[in-house]
Amino acid sequence: MATLPVEIDIANADQVREDLLTVLNRGPAVLVVDMAGTTFCDSAGVNAIVRAYKRAAASGARMRLVVSAPTVQRVLAITAVDRLIGTYPTVAAALTAVDQPAKDGPSHRGYEPAPTDPEGWAAAEGERS
Repeated sequence: MATLPVEIDIANADQVREDLLTVLNRGPAVLVVDMAGTTFCDSAGVNAIVRAYKRAAASGARMRLVVSAPTVQRVLAITAVDRLIGTYPTVAAALTAVDQPAKDGPSHRGYEPAPTDPEGWAAAEGERS
């Protein structure tokens, strides 16, 4: 398991990626990434997580993300990372899922999907057509 910092941004994303790769280099079948305490994650952070996921997949390992902050959930939904890597509301839920023959992909266990158009731009666009 790896626990990520409160904020993940350009200043620490490379270190986050290196930390995740270090854990993956130990050869786990499943890597649970605890982001329960993470309240901010920018594109550099998302990139670090996706790069680690690609390394995990290449080595036959699975990754699970524990995410509790709505802001982080939204970033993962907007970037579709939550469709690539299973997300869970608690470490316990992620660990329980590890014991099940689960596939990687969208899990949204306990989550409602973030709206992709919360301001209603698509509807407004359709009205003008």
